[in-house]
Order: sequence, then C-alpha cells, then structure tokens
Amino acid sequence: MTSHPPIPDPLDPLPAAALYKRCDPASLPFATTAELTPLDQPLGQDRAVAAVRFAIGIRSAGFNLFALGPEGTGKISLIRGFLERAAATQPGPDDWVYVQNFSESHRPRALRLPPGRAPELKKDMERLVEDLRLAIPAAFEGEEYRTHRQVLDEQFKEHHETAFRDIQERASKHGIAVLRTPVGLALAPMKDGEVLSPDEFKQLPEDHQIRLKSDMEGLQQELETRLAELPLWTRQQRDKIRELDRETTQAAVAHSLEEARKAWDDVPAVLDYLEMVRADVIDTLAEFIDRDSDGSEEKSGHSLRRASSEASGFRRYRVNVLVSNNGGTGAPVVYEDHPTQPNLVGRTEHLAHLGALITDFNLIKPGALHKANGGYLVLEARKVLLNPYAWEDLKRSLRAREVRIESPGQSVGLFPTMTLEPEPIPLDIKVVLIGDPMLYYMLADEDPDFGELFKVAADFDYRMDRSAEHELGLARLIAGLTTQEKLRALDAAAVARLIEHASRLAEDGEKLSTHMASLADLVRESDYWAGQEPAPLTNAAHVQRAIDEHTYRHDRVRDHVLEEIIRGTVLIDTEGEAIGQVNGLVVMELGRFTFGRPSRITCRAHFGRGDLVDIEREVQLGGPIHSKGVMILASFLSARFAQDQPLSLAANLVFEQSYGEVEGDSASSAELYCLLSSLAEAPIRQDYAVTGSVNQYGQVQAIGGVNEKIEGFFDVCRARGLTGQQGVLIPASNVMHLMLRHDVVAACEAGLFAVHAVENVDEGIKLLTGVPAGEIEDDTGDYPPGSINRRVAARLAQFTRRSRQLSQETTGLIGRTGRDR
Repeated sequence: MTSHPPIPDPLDPLPAAALYKRCDPASLPFATTAELTPLDQPLGQDRAVAAVRFAIGIRSAGFNLFALGPEGTGKISLIRGFLERAAATQPGPDDWVYVQNFSESHRPRALRLPPGRAPELKKDMERLVEDLRLAIPAAFEGEEYRTHRQVLDEQFKEHHETAFRDIQERASKHGIAVLRTPVGLALAPMKDGEVLSPDEFKQLPEDHQIRLKSDMEGLQQELETRLAELPLWTRQQRDKIRELDRETTQAAVAHSLEEARKAWDDVPAVLDYLEMVRADVIDTLAEFIDRDSDGSEEKSGHSLRRASSEASGFRRYRVNVLVSNNGGTGAPVVYEDHPTQPNLVGRTEHLAHLGALITDFNLIKPGALHKANGGYLVLEARKVLLNPYAWEDLKRSLRAREVRIESPGQSVGLFPTMTLEPEPIPLDIKVVLIGDPMLYYMLADEDPDFGELFKVAADFDYRMDRSAEHELGLARLIAGLTTQEKLRALDAAAVARLIEHASRLAEDGEKLSTHMASLADLVRESDYWAGQEPAPLTNAAHVQRAIDEHTYRHDRVRDHVLEEIIRGTVLIDTEGEAIGQVNGLVVMELGRFTFGRPSRITCRAHFGRGDLVDIEREVQLGGPIHSKGVMILASFLSARFAQDQPLSLAANLVFEQSYGEVEGDSASSAELYCLLSSLAEAPIRQDYAVTGSVNQYGQVQAIGGVNEKIEGFFDVCRARGLTGQQGVLIPASNVMHLMLRHDVVAACEAGLFAVHAVENVDEGIKLLTGVPAGEIEDDTGDYPPGSINRRVAARLAQFTRRSRQLSQETTGLIGRTGRDR
C-alpha cells in the first residue's frame, strides 16, 4: 500500500448549521401550548381537503372518494370529521323495513317509511296482532255470531230431517221401516210396528213379499238419491258458515285496523300493506281460532291460540326494522371495520328447528350499505379486497344503485336450494375508500370498474413545508391533543424540539412530517416522562428522552451490528488507506425503525474484454435498481475512457460480507470510486464512507436515508475513537435533507467528524484519494500527469495494447499453423 503526502482538501466540510435546522423557541408566539386555541382544521393537506370537499358536494353517480396516502397521516379522522360536519346539515334518510309478502313468502317486501317511523310501525303491528287475537275470538263468542250460527245449523238440520221424514212416512205406509245402521241407512219390512226377521219375512205370502220388495226397491232408489245430495247440502252449509265467519272476521278486523289506518294515512305503502294483512287474516282465520275436525266449536266455542310465537303463524305479521333514523336529523356516517360480504350487503340468518334450518323475513339483517344509505360509508380498501366477494358486491351495489341481500353462495350460484330473495332496496350513498397509493394505482390499472365508481382521489401528502404558519399549526394540534387527552401542556422549547423531530421524520430540514400518529405518540411518551419527575409542564428534555427511549426500545439489532463491526467479525476499516476498497453506506429497515451501517465494497480490475461484473447480480442477490447502477458505471467508463479505443478491462464489484439482497443505486458512486481506485492504483482513505448514486455523466445524485447513513458510520468511528480525520461524503443535493442527531452535530462542530457534500465523481475521488481527478487539457488532449483520470486512462491503454498484442500473436500462430499444413 502506497501513501501520498497530505494535500489540502479543496472542499471544506459542511458547517454545523447545515447539518441540523434548529427551531428557535423564541420564534414561537407562545410560552406554553395552554395559551393556544386547538386547531379545528387539517394541517398541510390542502390538496386532499379540496378533493374531500368536492367529493362530498357533488351528488352525481360515480363520484365516490378514494383517500390515498401513507398510514398515520390522519386520513380517517380527517375524512370522518368532514363527513360528520356535512352529514349534520343534511336531512335524515328514510327508514326501511321488511314485511311478509303474502303472495310469495320467499320474496319479502321492502317498505320505505318516513325517517324515524319504522319502530312506530313495528309497535302498531304488534298491537294490531294482539287486538286481533282478542277481538276475533270475542266476535265468534258473541251472541250475534252464535245466533246466526244456530240459525244455519237449525236450517241444515231441518232440511236434512224434512228430506228423510217424507221417506219414512211413505215407507211406514207400505209397511217398511227406515233403520240407522253403523254403515248408514237401511230399509226393512215391518209388521204391526215390528221389524221382521228374514225368517218371518219368508213366512209372509208370496204376493206380499213381492209387493214389499218392489216398494223397498223404489224407496231404496229414492233414499240413495237423497243420500247423494247430502254432501252437497253439507258443502252448502260449510260455505254459509265460512261466509258468516268471513263477515264476522271482517267486522272484527275492520274495527281493529281503523286506528292503524288513521295513523298511516300519509304513507300509501303502509296502507297497501295493511290491506294485505286484512285479506290474509280473513284467509287464515284458523290461526286465531281453534276448531274441531267437524267444524264445531270447542268447549268454549272458540279459544285463542297460546302456542309460542316462534311456532305460531303470527311471525308473518311482524315488522323487521332494517334501518331507522330514530327520528334524528342528519345523514348517517358509518365506518365498517370488518367489511365482509355479509357485513356490507346484509345477510339472512337461520334458526334450527326439528333438525332443519329455517328462516323468514324476520331474520334479515342489515349491512353497512343499509345503515349508511342516504349518507356516507367509510371503508379501508385493503380489508374490502381481502374479504371474498366483498369488493365485487360493493361494486355491483354502486353500479345498480340498489342493495340486494344475497349470501356469497347465491351470488356465485353455489347453492341452488330455495332461500329468501328479499326485495332490493334503492341505494343513495357516498362511499369513501381509504388505502395506500400503491393499492390505488393498482386498482386504477387492473380494475376497469374502479375509475367509473371512484372518480375522486384525495391524495394525502406525507410532508408539508416548514413554514411559520405550519409550525404554529402543529403547535395548535399538539394543544388540542393535550386538551382532549388531559395531558400536560408543552412549553415552547418542547414544541420546538417536536418541530425539529417532525423535520427528521420528513427526512428534510425544510419540511415537516404529516405523520400525525408518530407525533401524537411522541407527545404522549413525553408526557409520561414528565410525569415521572413529576413536572408541571413537558419540556424539551422530556421530548428528547422520549425520542431516546423509543430508539433504545428498537435498536437491539443495530447494537448487535455495531458490536460485530467493533469486534472485527464484520470487516470495516476506519483508518488507513486501501486500493479498490471503500466504505459504502446502507440503510436497514426493521418495521418502522431504520438505521444505517457501513458496508465494505471492493473491486478487482484486470485485463479483459470490457466486462464489468456485478457479483451481487450474478448470484441473484442484486436487485434490478442496483444492477442498473452498475451498468451506468460501465457507461460512464466507456464515455470517458473508451472514445478512441476498446474498453479492454474486466472488473468485479462486490459488497463484502453481504448475505442478503442488495437493492438500490445509492452505492453506485462508492462502486465507481472503488473501480477508479483499482484502475489508477490509488489508495482510498478508509476513514471516509460514501453514499450517493451516479449518472452517466459522473454527477452524484441524491439518495434516501442520508441521516441514518451518516449516523451509522459515525457510531462505528466513535466506538473506535474519533480521530478528527473521519467523515462521510454525501451528494450535495442531500444537504437540505440533513437533520442529524445532536451528538453527530456536536462532533462535527468540534472538528472530530466531517460531512462533505460533493456534486460529481471528480470531487469525490479527490477527497478520497487526495489526488485531483484531472480534466482534459486543450493543448494536449490528455489528462494532467499524476491525476486519477490520467492514471486510469494509462491503465486502460495498457490493457488495450496487451489486447492487440495477444490478437497479433494469435493471428501469427494461426498463420504459421496453416503454412505448416
């Protein structure tokens, strides 16, 4: 390893003020948050708020809303707040009930009722049924009914007796008796008032026997004729009794229905239903009274059935209140946390009865679409998509603008057995889906119905400008949280520290994070630590402790990684120089906790055919973006050094001791430095670490996770001892994103650590090697002697000459072989 005399660094380290944008507590117009009025409107989401207001205001079909944005930005609370305020100014929706369809019992009828009147109809029908169960038996036990019934019975009896009395008188005149036997009526000869036995009949004179037989045959034919008319007489009697029963029932029902009709004369649908109830009660009179099999009354004439309601037929007169506004004002706002298909469109339940499952319209249960009908329904898109059939049935309901209750099996035709088919209910609703951006764009690309049904997108931003207005707005949000949850007020310094942390979460010193969930949790944790003292106010020290304690709870893996580096298990140098070796910086994500760590990148260059081998890609551990970055390196080398000659090199790049997938192009500049070092045989300082992507022109581009990457290398250097020579190279375009830990900023301010911002590879290679990259001189058309680019070009030219030499030797060898033959 060769060393170079120290060369003055042309790029100064960034000043401490550029590493962390502080918030001066004195710039905040309050002493504590107790002085502030809580913010009653969203903060930093102007674009999303405009979309939400538009979606609420427009009533045309298909203008449902999809709210997309990162989790924790307050999408649900913001949207529900807007919806509830808008719903409070709107009229309450109509009530809906299901009732029996007396003509087709498997198709229950849906009735629309004025808001809040569904429970009233339910009670009215219960009262009506109770009245009928008393009034109808009472009517049949009344004197008027008994009198009419007795008259009909006597008429039938008299008609029956008159018909057979004539036959008996004629038979008696001819000496014939009419007898009642177990099998009916029979004729027998008679003498002196006594029925003759067969032997006695044979003892009569023959002419007398012949006359009696002739008379008996005539009477038998007439008797059979009369007996044949008996069923007709009986049927006529039953018809008269039935007509009497109907007239009696109509009178009883009409009296009981009169009150219900008056209460519902303004709702034609209910009047029609009451008329159907009247007709059904008359047709099913037996449900209200009991009769003997022969049609006669029981001991009490008629008695009320006392069977349980489940076993009786009175369930069909019930009213199943599906949804009711309970007389309140305002449209409903429903948030369905478990959007299964039955929970969305409703379901029909079943009862076990005698080993079978039975159901009726009383077991129809509403879904979220019914409950939110006339208002707003809020759903999480991911949950809807994860539940079978829920997404398709939701779309079907929105397209058809009606809710049809079907089981999942019915909707796909799996269960051909007959079940209920409730009448669909018209749907007037605004649906709000909440999800992440990737889910929104996936649905927009893959589902042709999505764009027609969800025409409005509320795009929630993950950050906002760090302006005085937003800083004060954030303080007012904190004031509202402390008031609502009865937490300690925060002083100005504590709020300033929270604002700084919000910039750290946004990974930008000029922005604030809109991840309100994280900031609210930080306020709660800070309040806890303030309570441990106890302190009357939450101050900056409490906020800092909450941040530190939160990190401590999650950084076990980071500590283990750092320990492996310090112990030498993972090879990372923080002093000295090495050719073809550089400290790259990577970020590891464990849930919501991210941290940076250095990773050694090495390169070996030698004569070859222009192959730049990415070992990570060759073993399928490199992701496509990382592979793209390596290909850009090859393009950069070709453009700079192979304009007039082929690129006759072979180089192998690898992340040492990397056992997982490598993705991203943030190490492409480090890989290029490593490659240039190997070609120029120029040692790279190991007390520096590098991050940044590079393009084909050698410009260093911004990357993500810059704060964590710097802190990861700083932790290794501090653990080994800060020398004042250690530092990190970052893209100049990342300076605005710096919000480093306080200990890192303090070390830089004390000159123990440095952060350098570079704009291109030439600046970076000079910092790492102490040797200028060099620019092409106009007079010679070559790079300056001793520069990195000159040394690289010379090495590549050497490879080219060697390539041509081998080509000539191979050509000569082939020629000699041919002549020898």
